[in-house]
Amino acid sequence: MNACIAQTEGGFILYFSKKTMEPVQEEQTSVWMCSNDGCSCWMREDFSLEDSPHCPICQSEMVKNTKMLPLLTNHHKSH
Repeated sequence: MNACIAQTEGGFILYFSKKTMEPVQEEQTSVWMCSNDGCSCWMREDFSLEDSPHCPICQSEMVKNTKMLPLLTNHHKSH
């Protein structure tokens, strides 16, 4: 049994759930990260539409890196 807290207009409500929460599986994932120190934009390499993308926020070059992220599979990747 899991204890949960929900915020409402009048305060907080404590309730219990019988549903067990399964841990989310994570793995080291290749990502593109913006090279601009003032920008925090990143995207999964598997979900990029270009081989060498530019940041969609500030248009700076992006560099390859890795992040620990939940498992996702891109079933529509064409390349």
